[in-house]
Amino acid sequence: MRRNKLIVLLSAITIATTLVACQNTQAQTATETSQVQSQQSPPAKPGGEGFGGSDQVTQGDAATNLTTDATVTGETYESTGDDENALRVTGATVTLDGVTVNKTAGATSNTENGDFYGMNAGFLATDGATVTIKNATVNTTAQNGNGVFSYGSGTTVNVSDTTITTTKDNSGGIQTTGGGTMNATNLTVNTAGNSSAAIRTDRGGGTVVVDKGTYTSTGYNSPAVYSTANVTVKNATLNAENSEALVIEGQNSITLENTNVTGNMSSTEGSSSDNNVHNVMIYQSMSGDAESGTATFTMKGGTLTGRNGDQIYVTNTHSVITLEDVTITNQDTSGRLLAVLGNDATRGWGTAGANGGQVELTTTNQTLTGAIEVDTVSTLNFTMGKGTNFTGTINIVKNAEGGTAVDNNAVITVEEGATWTLTGNVKITSLTNKGTINLNGYTITLADGTVLK
Repeated sequence: MRRNKLIVLLSAITIATTLVACQNTQAQTATETSQVQSQQSPPAKPGGEGFGGSDQVTQGDAATNLTTDATVTGETYESTGDDENALRVTGATVTLDGVTVNKTAGATSNTENGDFYGMNAGFLATDGATVTIKNATVNTTAQNGNGVFSYGSGTTVNVSDTTITTTKDNSGGIQTTGGGTMNATNLTVNTAGNSSAAIRTDRGGGTVVVDKGTYTSTGYNSPAVYSTANVTVKNATLNAENSEALVIEGQNSITLENTNVTGNMSSTEGSSSDNNVHNVMIYQSMSGDAESGTATFTMKGGTLTGRNGDQIYVTNTHSVITLEDVTITNQDTSGRLLAVLGNDATRGWGTAGANGGQVELTTTNQTLTGAIEVDTVSTLNFTMGKGTNFTGTINIVKNAEGGTAVDNNAVITVEEGATWTLTGNVKITSLTNKGTINLNGYTITLADGTVLK
């Protein structure tokens, strides 16, 4: 997860040309090419600043590397080395019961190798390993010190009743990339660094299933969950004390059931607060870490509390949002319930004026309060299903970058058994009403000029 990445194509072409001209020293050329690749970074994305970058799987060393099937009880694994895991399991089936993993020092030479491949993590499972961890303690105090890391297709980590604590930047609690699988049950996860989501995924994604436990981040750019994968969380508590609570990037998902979520994104700290302050963000960074497509956010039961900014912000991607019986609270009275907007593209999130969001929102047995805004380069198809009570407004607003308007900005359906109570005037594209609308003396203006009053 990297928020401040820049694609400098012109520089890359110049460097590549220079390297080709120096083919008389092949080994040196290969080294320089690798260095150039590691210095280039794609556009910014939530997760904070990084350095380096490599398309080659580079995982560094391991103080202990288990390569054969084993059951281990009560051991302690330590690392203070640079680019080194305290414990790694490579291609083996291993059970770890009551172990302690301490990554107390050791610099990272390339944060993306740490973010993508698990270099410098406390624990790393890789190469199709199947690892069961229970009753364990994992502590890291090094940058890129992700706590428990699952990398690669065919790799599965089952971790339960374990405490994971990380203190430095780029150090998630549980991290899944490259198509790995992470099954987590009843964990206590605390991360303190910036760019350190408690439940963290990155390039190549994978599958993450969490049941029970408490997952807390206190750093900036550190959501409770950052998804470039398919992430499911049930019966858990998610807290982000200085960041938005949830982020979905690209064609990925977060599914929450009976889970309590709280976010507190700072309006002054963090690399995207100048773009929008929010509690849930759904977007496409264009960094290459997540495929473009439909993002999915599903929440049933539980609570969603935002302490600062908009509740949900969607930009530069298509998304499907489904809410059912969620207690939603926005403690910022100026924050919107939903903002579907383009962005200024200074972070590489699409092209200014053409990078709106597209949202299909469906609610059932859901109470909603607040303002919904959709800009003229974005679209919203909102179906208020049975049992929905929405008190608030929906309005189409001009795109801040002056982009060309698209059709059907706000298509609203009020189904039988749903109620919409206005708190101000409304401007939308079209309205289908099978339920109840309380105008409260306000008006609804449609795109064809019809005014309901």
